Amino acid sequence: MSVEPLEAPQAESTAFQREEVGLATRNHGMPLEALRYDTTPAGLHYLLIHFDVPEVDAGAWRLEVRGLVSRPRSLSLGEIRDMEATTLTVTLECAGNGRAMLSPRPVSQPWGQEAIGTAAWTGVELRTVLAEAGLAADAREVVFTGLDRGIDGGLEQDYARSLTLEEATAGGPLLAYEMNGAPLPPQHGFPLRLVMPGWYGMASVKWLRSIEAVAQPFDGYQVVHAYRFRRTEDEPGVPLSRIQPRALMEPPGIPEYLSRDRFVAPGPCHVRGRAWSGWAPVARVEFSADGGASWADADLGPAAGPYAWRPWLHTWDAGPGTYELCCRATDAAGNVQPLRAEWNVGGYTNNSVQRVPVTVRPD
Repeated sequence: MSVEPLEAPQAESTAFQREEVGLATRNHGMPLEALRYDTTPAGLHYLLIHFDVPEVDAGAWRLEVRGLVSRPRSLSLGEIRDMEATTLTVTLECAGNGRAMLSPRPVSQPWGQEAIGTAAWTGVELRTVLAEAGLAADAREVVFTGLDRGIDGGLEQDYARSLTLEEATAGGPLLAYEMNGAPLPPQHGFPLRLVMPGWYGMASVKWLRSIEAVAQPFDGYQVVHAYRFRRTEDEPGVPLSRIQPRALMEPPGIPEYLSRDRFVAPGPCHVRGRAWSGWAPVARVEFSADGGASWADADLGPAAGPYAWRPWLHTWDAGPGTYELCCRATDAAGNVQPLRAEWNVGGYTNNSVQRVPVTVRPD
């Protein structure tokens, strides 16, 4: 089924449109004070649902492994749980994180900088399932299809994404059935989801119903049109994949209710946060109290694993006045957070530095 596609609208003012508000009520970010947790409680982890949360009967559900394989499988949840289990701590981030901070603002889920979360995911390595199925010599990609169905870009579709054979058979990709030691919540992909470490969240297909090996590049909407970095509507764009480096701070002090501006007492202020990158481990985090005019190195702690965010801490000597606190990450591959992000049609990969207005009160 196809319908007339909608053009990607841009907001001409700071007022949020009705559709954006509707999306914001369905999806939610992680409150930045939850950066204090090594692993994010499931209810605080960011959430983006493209269509609807599907209704799933776990007893009747099957994962179909098919296509260019020598041994097609139809696996029950029990059969998957009987396989050798792996647990990975993985930081996930939505590719649209920071979209609402661009100008003009692309109209979609209006993320600030809170579309993040880190969880301990337990499941079976994807390469194990693919090896048991026996990939054919002419297989080039693996397509992952979820149970969530809807209309996007004028096309009725199941949410589906693909990986190259090299990406799918490498270490890391996980078919997860638990989050933080408990069965997946419905909103996070029960009974089974893909977790693609280091990649933006669009690759981690939820509510999996099939895995299919194919000989040609997958031409589904979520690959060839959505989730591509495009400066104009007319260009084909570059597909999104790995997470750009980002550092975020747990806002210090106390907030003003509406603006979320912070108020801090004078003296030593321990500013802490987390930093991550999908390209390489975080090698440096810097802190600024003057809007990025000058920087000081923060102290780094150990990450919970190769795919998890890294804690950082900086002690700021806060004197009375008003400040704009910033932080930025550099990874081991030399990727650095920019002060300003490049605008693009979808509002993707805005990893510009966080800016937190702070007033230090003399009393």
